[in-house]
Amino acid sequence: MDMFNVLTVKDTRGVIDDNFTVEIGSEFVHLNEATGRILKNDVVAPDNVPDFRRSAVDGYAVYSRDVYGASESMQSILDLKGEVLMGQEAQGEISLPGQCYYVPTGGMIPKGADSVIMIEYTEKLDESTILASKPSSPGENVIEIGEDIKKEEVVIKKGKKLRAYEIGVLSSLGFLEAEVCKKPCIGIISTGDEVVNPKEQTKLGQVRDINTYLLYSLINESGCKAIEYGLVKDEYDSLKDTVEKAVSECNIVLISGGSSVGKKDNTVKVINDLGGEGVLVHGISIKPGKPTIIGKYKEKIIYGLPGHPLACAIVFQVMVKYYIDKLTGHKEQVYPLTCKFKLNYHKAKGREEYLPVTIEEINGELTAYPVFGKSGLITGFSRAWGYIIIERNEEGIKEGQFINVYKL
Repeated sequence: MDMFNVLTVKDTRGVIDDNFTVEIGSEFVHLNEATGRILKNDVVAPDNVPDFRRSAVDGYAVYSRDVYGASESMQSILDLKGEVLMGQEAQGEISLPGQCYYVPTGGMIPKGADSVIMIEYTEKLDESTILASKPSSPGENVIEIGEDIKKEEVVIKKGKKLRAYEIGVLSSLGFLEAEVCKKPCIGIISTGDEVVNPKEQTKLGQVRDINTYLLYSLINESGCKAIEYGLVKDEYDSLKDTVEKAVSECNIVLISGGSSVGKKDNTVKVINDLGGEGVLVHGISIKPGKPTIIGKYKEKIIYGLPGHPLACAIVFQVMVKYYIDKLTGHKEQVYPLTCKFKLNYHKAKGREEYLPVTIEEINGELTAYPVFGKSGLITGFSRAWGYIIIERNEEGIKEGQFINVYKL
């Protein structure tokens, strides 16, 4: 029986970087379908936003010198020359001292005006006379041309996962479509003589299939397309045929189960016998998930994931998601929560541990509790809010220590 030659998480990612350089293609999708997709190229503004000077408030457009020194006890008298209508070009201009125009929020600023007095600081004496009780300075309450977005500015960088807010920016620039990365296609193969369909009644020694549905959901959350290839027994020929089909149709293949060194675990042999470079990694110094496999065939990456659900989920987040982001060019910004750890927790040196935790607020302070359970237990990830990373050379965490919690 071969033993693992484990690599660190960092070294394993280095193997991925060195061996897989393929980028996925792009497609254009309507903005209504673009939320959650990864932007393929930088978006450059074709126009200024706004492309006219507009008011930030309801009020009166004035030349600031005409209201210099205005106060409640000494109001400035203004000659109301007209009103700017929303969505229309301002028809008049301030050409003589003391003139003003009413402008609604978002309305165009007339020529000759350099500021807007909020309507709250004015009083309408009659149909043509306005009293101002507050001075204004040049540019006050005025949004200048290009103040929001300047023409030729890169407003959204490639690799950004589009949210509702970026969609709004794109529409403001006149785009109805966005060029996004095609969704990576990820095949799911679950293996194991003991694994049965969830709808079946289990016999002693059997378990219902969890990982197919766990991985399918994780793939969807990652903005990818999942394809199920069904349950495959621990039989070499059946597994090889299924893997060959999946590799021909998908960008990534996930084989759940069969990654350890048991007698009937055929994943390593199948990957090596496909005819490509074969297994690149078998064993990562990570807990849970040590027996993970990474292989290569015709520029396609194949993962052999642990059969235990919690280990499978962690390895997906740490290794599979890493390659998905590499494939699409997604540059995710992760901002963990800082929490106080509830108790003393000991771990053995040598493996980087990903410990599921729950979070509670105690006396206004966020406190993290470990979710105890072996990697084969299914409730660990369902009870957890997130996980913490304990470095491989650390022996654990002390009670009261502040730690970073990453969302699952």
